Amino acid sequence: MDTRRLLRTFAIGIGTAGLLISGCSGSGSSPTASATGTAAPEGLSSYYTQKLSWRDCGVEGFECTTMKAPKDYDKPDDGDIDLAVSRKKATGPGKRIGSLLVNPGGPGGSAIGYLQGYAALGYPAPVRARYDMVAIDPRGVARSEPVECLTGKEMDTYTQVDQTPDDDAEVRKLTAAFEKFAAGCEKRSGEILPYVSTVDTARDMDVLRALLGDEKLHYVGASYGTFLGATYADLFPQRAGRLVLDGAMDPSLEAIDMNRDQTAGFEGAFQSFAADCVKQPDCPLGTTSTADAATALKQLFKDLDANPIPTGDDRELTESLGTTGVIAAMYDEAAWPQLREALEGAQRSDGSGLLSLADSYYEREPSGKYANLMFANAAVNCLDLPPAFDGPDAVEKAVPDFEKASPVFGRGFAWASLNCAYWPTKATGTPHRTEAKGAAPIVVVGTTRDPATPYKWSEALAEQLSSGTLLTYEGDGHTAYGRGSDCIDTAINTYLLEGTAPTDGKKCT
Repeated sequence: MDTRRLLRTFAIGIGTAGLLISGCSGSGSSPTASATGTAAPEGLSSYYTQKLSWRDCGVEGFECTTMKAPKDYDKPDDGDIDLAVSRKKATGPGKRIGSLLVNPGGPGGSAIGYLQGYAALGYPAPVRARYDMVAIDPRGVARSEPVECLTGKEMDTYTQVDQTPDDDAEVRKLTAAFEKFAAGCEKRSGEILPYVSTVDTARDMDVLRALLGDEKLHYVGASYGTFLGATYADLFPQRAGRLVLDGAMDPSLEAIDMNRDQTAGFEGAFQSFAADCVKQPDCPLGTTSTADAATALKQLFKDLDANPIPTGDDRELTESLGTTGVIAAMYDEAAWPQLREALEGAQRSDGSGLLSLADSYYEREPSGKYANLMFANAAVNCLDLPPAFDGPDAVEKAVPDFEKASPVFGRGFAWASLNCAYWPTKATGTPHRTEAKGAAPIVVVGTTRDPATPYKWSEALAEQLSSGTLLTYEGDGHTAYGRGSDCIDTAINTYLLEGTAPTDGKKCT
């Protein structure tokens, strides 16, 4: 639970940010023609015309390559960054439409992992038939010069730190953990930290679009991936093709508002879980009311805070790990039975079930090695927006508002929002409206009880985008496409295949 702006999707596994316009438009003087005939920004022609060398990935049906981009787009002569790309070519039948880039969210989620593990195999067959399915790991993520911060052992310690401090000593321990995390990132990845913003990644996507030979970029982004797609459309509206933004962020929010909204989102998701749980004969939180279920869960967290329980691992289940395990299951209602079992185990002093859920959230392998998800997540978030809080005193003042948003999770979410206060690189982004004037119709998908990206964010983004159209899924879980609603899937498939956006305001159940 390192940052409460962890905006990800669990399509694999158990299932943010401002815009720096200066120097980022594609309208510099003396443009050079790119491979598609569109203008390459001044000084970037060598990147827009490089030749990609595709090779076998070692994964059946996929090709991989490495693309170069300038580390600093404002100073393209100051060195390159290598970015990993993968694709699975259109299978046919039907005329190929182009490339379809996908991003699963995060920030910090591996787009290539998502492509090879789900999207290129699980997206509807008619879509895969007519698009080359493509992914690029964003700079600082997974295969693209990943940000590194802590060793596996250090990360184990970090994830167990109490994030609901009860006294000054516990506050000092928590802030020391945030400081150590930030110092580790600076020590191991300091050279890349200033250059992993969402704007930088959006510009990388345009280079890739040109190298793939596409006049326009077609894209499906989930969760944080919606902010990435919206940023692309704002930077390059004339090059924005068919964009699906599923589980949207609101770029106009400050970090504190975003974190508080997400806190309320997880409270809503817990209420849905609790309402279902109390109807089950095996509900470990009681079988009477959601209020009693919330009381029981809060008591469990309080007990774990005082006395962590064994897990069968060399780690005990602390309050922080237990909370993270519950949060992980809020992303997808399909995980609710697993959560009930894990909670029942915790009540028997067996923390293995909640620890397993927490490890899935952190992408921790059984060997103790962590993916770089959490490191990249902090690096992007802390660069994209000024910190929510500047110190512990500010958190203490905000705790009542966070607890009002979520009596169950509020205090922990408030303190987790302090992490960017100690970040070594100053934020380059600010909250802003994203309008993408001149872009083709963009489909924004919102789920009414989405925990991580509250529905009102999708409403806000659809309103901001000059060509935005809102598609609503009335249900639970994080994101909607490919999660079982024929109504949602048909509307999105029609848009991707025919270019016809659903009617603004269309609702699905």
